[in-house]
Amino acid sequence: MEKTLDVKGMTCNHCKQAVTNALQELEGVTRVEVDLDKGKAHVDYAEGKVTEEQMKEAIEDQGYDVK
Repeated sequence: MEKTLDVKGMTCNHCKQAVTNALQELEGVTRVEVDLDKGKAHVDYAEGKVTEEQMKEAIEDQGYDVK
């Protein structure tokens, strides 16, 4: 499965890395690509292993908003 999330509040490469790491730590996530300029996080994941809500929470725990 694939999902693209709108992430608000990322301003630098540290932000990009924080979001990437948070998503990669979730069980079931197989690939993460964060586009800092567009404010997007594209996630490939195994259906049934991780939910969109869990992804949002992981990003929000890092201090960013998900729309």
